[in-house]
Amino acid sequence: MHDIRAIRETPDAFDAAMARRGLSGLSSEILALDEARRGCIQKAEEAKAEANKASKEVGAAKGRGDEAEFERLRALVAAKKDEIAGLNDLAKAKDAELTDLLMGLPNIVHDDVPDGADEADNVEVRRWGTPRDLDFDPVEHYELPSVAPAMDFETAARLSGSRFVVLSGTVARLHRALAQFMMDTHVDKNGLTETWTPVLVRDEMMYGTGQLPKFGEDSYRTTDGWWLVPTAEVTLTNIVNGMTVEADYLPRRYVAHTQCFRSEAGSAGRDTAGMLRQHQFEKVEMVSVVHPDASEDEQARMTRCAEGILEALELPYRTVNLCTGDIGFGAKRTYDIEVWLPGQNQYREISSVSTCGDFQARRMNARFKPADGGKPAFLHTLNGSGLAVGRALIAVLENGQQADGSVDLPAVLHPYLGGKSRLARDGSLQ
Repeated sequence: MHDIRAIRETPDAFDAAMARRGLSGLSSEILALDEARRGCIQKAEEAKAEANKASKEVGAAKGRGDEAEFERLRALVAAKKDEIAGLNDLAKAKDAELTDLLMGLPNIVHDDVPDGADEADNVEVRRWGTPRDLDFDPVEHYELPSVAPAMDFETAARLSGSRFVVLSGTVARLHRALAQFMMDTHVDKNGLTETWTPVLVRDEMMYGTGQLPKFGEDSYRTTDGWWLVPTAEVTLTNIVNGMTVEADYLPRRYVAHTQCFRSEAGSAGRDTAGMLRQHQFEKVEMVSVVHPDASEDEQARMTRCAEGILEALELPYRTVNLCTGDIGFGAKRTYDIEVWLPGQNQYREISSVSTCGDFQARRMNARFKPADGGKPAFLHTLNGSGLAVGRALIAVLENGQQADGSVDLPAVLHPYLGGKSRLARDGSLQ
């Protein structure tokens, strides 16, 4: 959420920042609501002062036997109480309207975020690895003879509908091995704190990280009001919801492996084949809660954590700086990491690492006490995929595919597969 004081002080700068997001002329509407809210508060305070003054005079009028003045003052006090109640109610309504407006506005992006309309305008930062020069026509993951029998979309459709999959046998084991490898790496090598969190959350938690109020249709809600998390970012970030922590509490670096649920409301017709875009999937999520002075370095560190997983899996990738037209609602800057998929002959997103500044902290009212004893300030939050497990499975299968339909598996996964190194054409591990 945005700082209303900053908007009051520099409305032109706020409008210029929002214009980069494709929004214009917002400060006038915001400030009009703010002025109306503050005006109601001021009038209520004035009415209260008048009521207090009249209340003091009521007794004096009664004491001197001035019945007419007594009744006039008593009626004035009653009228002022009604006026104060009405003004307070109006101030609360204006405050709620202002909060709703501010809650629906995206974060201000960093100056180095490129301007652009969509993903075509994202700017490549770096590449790692070289796609294999294959002497056969590669296929997509679900077309591999070694994979197809164990990746069952038909049964999943009968169970749940489209955009679900049933994994079995060696493919299910490989999927589990990938998640375990990611978690072990982030905990043992990258120093993150392994965390297990609920996948059902309250409204306030979805508001805290920015999924609500604008993006409710992108998530699933139960009949009794809980939300299924679209990512563990929601739970991990909200660990500090409503808290004021000591400076030495920071940084906090969490990692969790969870089920994630997304309605994919805006992706009709996109990636309908295979398991690239699913309603239910698994992700290893990283979240950092840091001092504002550390957030820039933290985003670089988190990006390297995600890239390191791909390098260990020997998967070519590229990292891009998302443009203003492609960046997420709560992010100030996002680096997308895109893995090479031979079956599609293109790079596809497998991780997004975002810094949110104090945007989520304001929504959560999450602060820290400066070490020098100054006034509590909003902390900074960051999040990133480390990685999407299903997409990592796709990448491992497609990049390791051989002409005979078998799949060579990355060396780092062999210990998780009982020492086996390849998925044979018949689907067995060898």
